[in-house]
Amino acid sequence: MAKKKKRVDLKKNRSKPARDKGWTRGFQQHGYTEEAPVSAERVRTKGDLSRKRTIETDADSDHMPRVDQTLCLPGRVVTVFGLDNLVQTADGRRLRCKVRQVLKSLSTDERSIVATGDRVWVLPVSKDEGVIERVEPRHGVLTRASRGREHVIVANVDQVVIVMAIREPDLKLHLIDRYLASATKGAIQPIICLNKVDLADPVALQPIVGYYSQLGIPTLLTSATTGQGIERLRNLLRDRQSVISGQSGVGKSSLLNAIQPELALRVREVSEVNQKGKHTTTTADLIALDFGGWVVDTPGIRQFGLWDTIPEEVEGFFVEFRPYVSLCAFPDCTHTHEDRCAVKKAVALRYLSEQRYFSYLGMFSGDGQVAGPD
Repeated sequence: MAKKKKRVDLKKNRSKPARDKGWTRGFQQHGYTEEAPVSAERVRTKGDLSRKRTIETDADSDHMPRVDQTLCLPGRVVTVFGLDNLVQTADGRRLRCKVRQVLKSLSTDERSIVATGDRVWVLPVSKDEGVIERVEPRHGVLTRASRGREHVIVANVDQVVIVMAIREPDLKLHLIDRYLASATKGAIQPIICLNKVDLADPVALQPIVGYYSQLGIPTLLTSATTGQGIERLRNLLRDRQSVISGQSGVGKSSLLNAIQPELALRVREVSEVNQKGKHTTTTADLIALDFGGWVVDTPGIRQFGLWDTIPEEVEGFFVEFRPYVSLCAFPDCTHTHEDRCAVKKAVALRYLSEQRYFSYLGMFSGDGQVAGPD
């Protein structure tokens, strides 16, 4: 494979140079002087904040360093925990790995340079340990915004199973819509799993199942307690690379235990005080399924902000809006406040879901706090 050298940006250490900390000591020794302090001469790179480094990359790589494949092993990140990563190599070994410092120093918007599901190259340093030297390009990513940075929940998956409980905690349809938007951005097939149906009347859920099914999204009613929907979910996971995600307490681990009892994943009850789930799964773990395929069990998420999304592209996440968009009076209609808006009219006539429209408003405004109808 052809190689090349490339200048890459590194993270900035600070926004401005550190100030001289010897002023107090100088005053105590010499008192005030009429002369202005002589500034120290500094040799700095062009631009106070510029930090760059030349690395050798493959011709098809944007910024990842080239590795010696005679010394390194290909592998996949199974778990990320703190500063360490558990990587399963192609020969079946599992190595506890650190990340090469140059990778951690690369300038990126990501919260972490390595995510569960990443395909990596590892340099073994002992029988059980190694160093991640390179992360391969990703496909099929599920991401969210986290404190102003991109949180890659999982990489290199085919589909996301969005698990929501009917009760304990209560169903949040706007959160489903945010997952669907992120799945669209990450090129992942979504599956909606409405869990704990043993706690509610399934008939009342049919309008929700029907609406999302009409959008082409498989929508299941499941219960780990009664076994309802478990076989269908197992078939959807078979021979696929999947991620199971949702709030804490919705029953993600319970569903995986029902699908493959040998996993024996820990589960906990929902808090009786605030109906919020307690975090049982604390890391995103890549799990091999005995009937074929892999699944990532992720920690519960209570907020799901879209990453790198501008208001003008939110419309594209709602496929049912498309027949009406061209009928709006203004070509740049935002469907929020304009007169003669075909989307708003379709919502008023109940051609479009009012709940989905409120989800659109929340994503468009960027806060996700727009309340939907009761």
